[in-house]
Amino acid sequence: MVTTYQTDYPMAAKVYFTRDISPAGLMRVYEALNARPQGKVAVKLSSGEGGNKHYLQPALIKDLVHELDGTIVECNTAYPGTRDTSEHHWQTIREHGFTDIAPCDIQDEDGEITIPVEGGTRITGDIVGSHFPNYDYYAVLSHFKGHVMGGFGGALKNISIGMASSNGKRRLHSGGDKILANPFRGEQDAFLEAMAEAATAVFNALKGNMLFINVMNNLSVDCDCDGNPHAPCMHDIGIFSSLDPVAVDQACVDRIYTSDEDNSAMIERIESRHGIHTIEHAVEMGLGSREYQLIDLDQR
Repeated sequence: MVTTYQTDYPMAAKVYFTRDISPAGLMRVYEALNARPQGKVAVKLSSGEGGNKHYLQPALIKDLVHELDGTIVECNTAYPGTRDTSEHHWQTIREHGFTDIAPCDIQDEDGEITIPVEGGTRITGDIVGSHFPNYDYYAVLSHFKGHVMGGFGGALKNISIGMASSNGKRRLHSGGDKILANPFRGEQDAFLEAMAEAATAVFNALKGNMLFINVMNNLSVDCDCDGNPHAPCMHDIGIFSSLDPVAVDQACVDRIYTSDEDNSAMIERIESRHGIHTIEHAVEMGLGSREYQLIDLDQR
């Protein structure tokens, strides 16, 4: 049985949606938020592992990044690959075309800091790049897709694992303050809960000065961090935006489940990793709401 959390309750979190996966569609869901980013704006996204072609393409995001006068930000990975060191990562960022459209910043290139986690049960601090506080506002652009460990990746993953430094990623995968010798073999629910707590720490540190856009295209069961991902297993769906990271991820998960075709592989990936638990624990942390009002911009 599928439970969705869409409601007509007017005080529910608003999630905006368009089927138009284009620069114009991206601008439309951004403008619907009526957000007013102030100061120095970071655009958080995944630059994509070398060999992966599913990440959000510079041509898609360029107009929005320019509208925000944003700097594209990332952190290094915790596994060997094309983004595990700043040297490797800069090469990948350039090869993937991001430096052609905006300034870029690897936030843990010069070290890391720890921001507090209040009310968590897994971690007491979230290790992020030392450049994290250099920005006043974060626009979080996420390619919603599956993930080999998290079940799915969207806004919550992007501001937890994605915002963490290499050491921070190891801590979150370990599921606690102590970094395991092999963090990728930590207890699964502990890992998911640590992600939710890290996402909450980031949101609180920024006092909510964030917006969230999830693009549902190239829907593979694998993440953009995989250099050899499975081919997309679902049709493209559209773009969702919200000021609530829980609501926008819940809306995307709901759309996977309520799709009338080709959703079995994505559902298996989410359920086999207990992926929904990240959302559940984020709600327990007070980060956002699973109930949302979906506003279809194509029907206006």
